[in-house]
Amino acid sequence: MRIIRLKEVMDLTGLARSTIYKYVAVRTFPIPLSLGDRSVGWVESEVHGWILERIEVRDRSLGLTA
Repeated sequence: MRIIRLKEVMDLTGLARSTIYKYVAVRTFPIPLSLGDRSVGWVESEVHGWILERIEVRDRSLGLTA
């Protein structure tokens, strides 16, 4: 298991900081872990899972999956 910081989450998803936190607030994006008083990180596999879900939604909407 690997913990990644916000910059890497932004690089992986293509999302802006504000969008990531907006999605976290409405529980549609993985919730970060507290790493200290002013530090958070995300479980890398959860972020990858979120990306894969977006791909599945896209493919279903295009009728690309059975």
